[in-house]
Amino acid sequence: MVHTDDDGDGVTARTLPEAEFAFPGPLRDALVAAVLTGRKTSTTSLLVEYTITGEPLPVVGERQAVVDSCGNRVAVIETVAVDQVPLRQVPLQHAVDEGEGHETLAQWRADHERFWHGEDMRQSLGDTTFTVDDGTMVVLERFRLVGTAASDQ
Repeated sequence: MVHTDDDGDGVTARTLPEAEFAFPGPLRDALVAAVLTGRKTSTTSLLVEYTITGEPLPVVGERQAVVDSCGNRVAVIETVAVDQVPLRQVPLQHAVDEGEGHETLAQWRADHERFWHGEDMRQSLGDTTFTVDDGTMVVLERFRLVGTAASDQ
């Protein structure tokens, strides 16, 4: 188990909503590893993803179970800040805090555009020609690591 019911509310990692970074595979594995080491403390999502899936936007104070590529719940994170901005207004510090080694917004944006324009994302959105531009609304989420599978052993 990743998270014990430390505040008596009956919520454990098994009952938390899932936090999935990217799609299962090497990128997700790298992002989960960055969360587990504390290098990754922020993430960016397309607002349209929430519209299409009907999933609620992240809420400050909400906890989620981080899921690896095998579907294992390996950590618990807590949202500490949420903002919606056009893609052109993503701050450099947010990009750096995503823990992927980006030192400039240009690097960060190129990698994210490659992901958002990829076949998996376009299929997920149901739009084979989906593209982002400066005005595309994104959701910036900042979180803190609450616990890991290793910390409970």
